[in-house]
Amino acid sequence: MAGAPVKLGSILSFCIVLYAVLYRKDNFEDLRLSPVKQHLLYLENENKVGAGIRQPKVALGYGACHDLFVNATSLLNPKDLKGSPEHFNEISSKEEFLKSFTYFFKHGAAAERFMSNSKLYDELVEESLKLPDSRWAIGGNAPLMAKRFHMEGWKVLLGAKMSKKLKTSIPSDIQIVGSEDEEIRDDVHMILEYKADEKFGPYKSPRANRYIMHNDENNPLLTSLEMLGEHLPKFNPNLLVISGLQMMDNFPFKQEGRDLREERLDLVKKQILSQPLNTLSHFEMASYVDLELLLHLTTKILPYVDSVGMNEQELSNLNSVLEYGKVIVVTDSNPRVATTLDQLRKTFQLIRQKNKDYGSKRKLTR
Repeated sequence: MAGAPVKLGSILSFCIVLYAVLYRKDNFEDLRLSPVKQHLLYLENENKVGAGIRQPKVALGYGACHDLFVNATSLLNPKDLKGSPEHFNEISSKEEFLKSFTYFFKHGAAAERFMSNSKLYDELVEESLKLPDSRWAIGGNAPLMAKRFHMEGWKVLLGAKMSKKLKTSIPSDIQIVGSEDEEIRDDVHMILEYKADEKFGPYKSPRANRYIMHNDENNPLLTSLEMLGEHLPKFNPNLLVISGLQMMDNFPFKQEGRDLREERLDLVKKQILSQPLNTLSHFEMASYVDLELLLHLTTKILPYVDSVGMNEQELSNLNSVLEYGKVIVVTDSNPRVATTLDQLRKTFQLIRQKNKDYGSKRKLTR
């Protein structure tokens, strides 16, 4: 009988702990992060963005699109997958699409691919629109960052070719340059999303991610580049942001011996170099698998920017290209912090060396 109260107490203690773990976890995490959040808010309040002649100015390029967000496993049927998952640089058929999607899905890796089959792409868009949870949003790194800069109080110049309808997604205070024709057709990019531990046939995703596919023949050419360049001298930005170059990845540029992609990248380089040194330049990375394009970036873009933005998977790929000249199609979806820090230090060192090798007056700082 003497042991009964002890046993009951143990059960009660266990229940309390279980309740705390299951129902109070978020609150505990909030309490732990609260000082960090409060300090960030304090720093923001202490470093308010200037106004009037002190208002900072940012110019961003290139491009914009309509993003169509779709639940990947609702759109695609794993029974249609014939054979094993496989990587393709360019998608031309439904079979290649399914194999490519599944390849990245099972690794929980992000990907962005060009589909050369316009008819198939349009059919997939139509099927996606029939799903109840599909949704539209403005797409492209440049317009999304432009909206954020505007929210933070910056004066913004955006280089993007956009229809009148798409421009309604952008605050009216943002100056948009890129096309005089507002009746143009906006490109649609499909964003196929999936959750962590979601299943697709026999495969399970180790983390949440997305597979992006497009049939875009406008943004890969950086059609807003020249018009943005015309406005830069008068706008005189404090910061120039280069983004959207991933649209060039595996796009069929070479025609009759002419490498149009290299020509366009040379113009991007020229645009960066046209800015005074007190105008900072930033390059926003993305998912790349085209080695030739990546090598162009390491010689025409990276040596001439002050900062680079990327996630841990993009970092791993860039580090491999800089150090070994090889592309990593799929990287670790959940890399160790120590591994990422090592890659970060090495990549920083290698880009700094590029600054010297190409006689750049800029030096990567972050």
